[in-house]
Amino acid sequence: MISSPSTTSPLSPDAAASNLFDQSALTTLAQRLVEAARRAGADAADAVAVRGVSQGVEVRDGRVEESERSEGDDVGLRVLVGQRQAVVSTNDISGDGVARLAERAVAMARVAPDDKYVGLADPALLARDFPNLDLLDPHIPTTAELERRACEAEAAALAVKGVTKSGGASASTGIGGMVLVTSTGFHGSYLRSSQGISMTAISGDGTAMERDYDYTTAPHASDLASPESVGRTAGERTVARANPRKVETCKVPVVFDPRVSGSLVGHLVGAINGASIARKTSFLKDRLGEQLFAKNIRIIDDPLRVRGLRSQTFDAEGVKVKKLAIVDQGVLTSWLLDCATARELGLVTTGHAHRGVSSSPSPGSYNLHLEAGEPTPAELISDIRQGFYVTDLIGSGVNGVTGDYSRGASGFWIENGEITYAVSEVTIAGHLLEIFKSLVPANDLTFRYGVNAPTLRIEGLTLGGR
Repeated sequence: MISSPSTTSPLSPDAAASNLFDQSALTTLAQRLVEAARRAGADAADAVAVRGVSQGVEVRDGRVEESERSEGDDVGLRVLVGQRQAVVSTNDISGDGVARLAERAVAMARVAPDDKYVGLADPALLARDFPNLDLLDPHIPTTAELERRACEAEAAALAVKGVTKSGGASASTGIGGMVLVTSTGFHGSYLRSSQGISMTAISGDGTAMERDYDYTTAPHASDLASPESVGRTAGERTVARANPRKVETCKVPVVFDPRVSGSLVGHLVGAINGASIARKTSFLKDRLGEQLFAKNIRIIDDPLRVRGLRSQTFDAEGVKVKKLAIVDQGVLTSWLLDCATARELGLVTTGHAHRGVSSSPSPGSYNLHLEAGEPTPAELISDIRQGFYVTDLIGSGVNGVTGDYSRGASGFWIENGEITYAVSEVTIAGHLLEIFKSLVPANDLTFRYGVNAPTLRIEGLTLGGR
C-alpha cells in the first residue's frame, strides 16, 4: 500500500483549526467509496475528497463592507466497467449513501460509450515518496487580522498623492486539499493554505478617472508582501496612469511588465495541453522537438517548489510528479499529459492530471516560470527609439488553433530608451510563433504568481491605435 503522511499541526491555534487540518475522515470515506464501487461491480475505481475552507473581508473607506466564510467537503467517485467510465459526486453522504452512490456510478458506467483510452494509472508510475513542501501555514488569521491587513493596504494607497478614492481592499485566507484513493492501492493526501491581500485605487474624477491595483498571495503569511507595500504600489500605479494619450497605429517593439509577461507562457502551455494535441486543435500540434525560442530560453513547470502556489507531490491520478523543462534551450520538449491523453498519443503520462470531484482527469500545469535572462529591464529597453511598455492586458483574443494573437492593452510609451507617458485603448497583435521566436527576457524574475516570467521584450508587434 502506498500512503502519504497525515497532515496535522501542533501549532494550530485551536481545536477547530486542528480539525480542518485532519484529513483522516476524508481518507476513510474515499476508501469506503472505492470498496463499495468494487462490490457494486466496478472493475476499477478511484475516489477524491476535496476540502475547501475560505474566509475573506472587503473594506472600503476604512469600513468593512463584506465578510464571508465558507467551508465544505466534497467527494467524487470514478468507476470503470471494462472501457466504460462514469463520474459521480456529492457533498452529503449519510446512512447508506456510500453504497447508493457507488451503485449509481456503476449503473451509469454500464450504459456509457466505450472509450479505449480510459483507465487508472499504471501502478509503476504512482507516487511513493511525499516530500514536505511546507504548504500549510499553521496559523489561521482571525477576522480581525484580515480586517487590519485590508485597512492598512487601503490607508497606504489613499496616502499616495493623486489618489482620489478607494476602489476597495480585501484580505483573505483559506485551506484547500485533496485525498485520493484508488483500487490499485494508492492513498495520498495534501493540504495547502492560501493567504492574500489586494487593493484597487482610483485617481482623477468623472471621465478622467483611472484605476489600478496590486495584490499579493502565498501559502504562508510570512511570504506575503506587507499590506502597506500592496496599497502603496496600487496607488502609485494608478497615479502613473493619469492623463493617458492615444498613439498612432504602428509596428514597434513591445515590452511586457512582469505582472503580464506570464500570460505569454500561459498561451504556450495552453497550446501544449495533451487534450488539444490529441484533438489536433493546437497550432503547435506538429512542433514537438522544434526550436520555438532563442537558445537561452528555458520554461519550467515545477510542482515540487517549496511553498509554491500550485505545488503538490502527486497528480490527480496518483502519478509521481517532477520538475519538467517544457522548453529547454529554446526547444519544445514535451506535451502536458494525463493518462488518457498519453494513451491516445502513444506516450506516457507526464504526471499533469488535474481533477475536480465531478470530472474525470485532464491535463494542466503547476508552478510555471520562464527563466531570467541577463539584461536588466532598463538595458532591455535602452535602444528602443519608439515602443510600448505593457502593464495591463484586456480580453482574451488569442486563437489556440491558429496562433493568432490580439489583445487590448494599456501601459506606457517608450521613447529613446525611456518610459514616458501613459497610453490606453490600444491593441497589440501578432502571431505566437513570431512572438516566441523574438522573445528576450530580463533578469528580474520573481515568484509571485502561479505563472511567473521576468520583463520580456518582443520585436515587431502591431500596435493598433487611433
